[in-house]
Amino acid sequence: MSTIVLIGTQWGDEGKGKITDFLAERADMIVRYQGGNNAGHTVVVGDKVYKLHLIPSGILYEDKVCIIGSGVVIDPAVLIKELKSLEDRGISTANLKISQRAHVILPYHQLLDQAEENSKGNKRIGTTSRGIGPTYMDKSARVGIRMIDLVDQAELANLLKENVQGKNNILTRVYNCEGVNYQAVLESYKSYAKVLQKYVTDVSIIVNEAIEDGKSILFEGAQGTLLDLDHGTYPYVTSSNTTAGAACVGAGVGPTKIDKVIGVAKAYTTRVGEGPFPTELYDEVGLYIQKQGGEFGTTTGRSRRCGWFDGVIGRYTVRINGLNCLAITKLDVLSGLEKVKICTAYRYRDDIIEGFPASLRLLSECVPVYEELPGWQEDITGARKLGDLPINARKYLERVSEVAGVPIAIISVGSKRTQTIVTAGI
Repeated sequence: MSTIVLIGTQWGDEGKGKITDFLAERADMIVRYQGGNNAGHTVVVGDKVYKLHLIPSGILYEDKVCIIGSGVVIDPAVLIKELKSLEDRGISTANLKISQRAHVILPYHQLLDQAEENSKGNKRIGTTSRGIGPTYMDKSARVGIRMIDLVDQAELANLLKENVQGKNNILTRVYNCEGVNYQAVLESYKSYAKVLQKYVTDVSIIVNEAIEDGKSILFEGAQGTLLDLDHGTYPYVTSSNTTAGAACVGAGVGPTKIDKVIGVAKAYTTRVGEGPFPTELYDEVGLYIQKQGGEFGTTTGRSRRCGWFDGVIGRYTVRINGLNCLAITKLDVLSGLEKVKICTAYRYRDDIIEGFPASLRLLSECVPVYEELPGWQEDITGARKLGDLPINARKYLERVSEVAGVPIAIISVGSKRTQTIVTAGI
């Protein structure tokens, strides 16, 4: 293991937290490079469950350096709560580093997020209303407040005063909402700065020096490829780039320093929120998968829509991210089904489509073309090597690999660290 980017290949919720945790054991440094607390990772260690939203999963290893990169947007209150939760459970956060250039989520971002979503009526995107989008908007508009500004009291006061005036005008005049109190926000954020300032540094120097020293680095993404702002199912996407290329921007390293990209995919497909989903199941099989897989959001608690594995999406994400291999999660959830299906193409009216459409209108009219395979009844949660899996489970994985076009290097058969099969060198 050297420098690896780990990304989601579907609509997020692929089980990246577990795979990140598994790979983090072999890494020296774990870098979170985009997104905010609109994403969540669940990691199970023994009988303990950890739900992380901003801090990289590697924090559970005391000897690992964990980085929050400049591509992440940070809600200080949420981050401090997460830090306290870990420390209360005996997890040290001393090795956490936060980029000076990461942008800060403020209360007016959350209010604007909620107001904008409410104004859309039945055309809502399904945002978590945590202020992520408006924070990235301010970043693009060059009026954002960064972590380096947060820990500089004079700079924070000046920038915040300018922003509060403008945001309050929008909130009160456009959305007919109550604005925020400048002094109250300033005092709160000054208190957050006192807690976080010891973590804030130039992380690009730290990451690049580690690479030059031959350290193993794991770059951890949030959400999934189909939520990418440029390459996802726009506008039903997140506000950042979730694809592998964003790791370089969000961490401050050049593309020549990345050795491998691993994509995480469930053995089936899920989606939270609105937007077309060609392989979505509306029958008892879909309910079975949802129940067996515990398909409810780590961050929001919302139930996830469930469907068969989509090979069209698989091929698309392999190409967009330059994937070297896949990590398949939740294979155990499919145990007990008489038949399992893989979508190999879409039918659009009289045409067969093998590429993933950019048009949501076209995608919403696509009908999946399925290949049906025999299922397996055996409990596979105790499998620790490929040969332990039933022949039908192995055939299913072989076909998923063929359809996606890359080998499968990791197979997860349960939520625990030990319930993992490695089939190739990583």
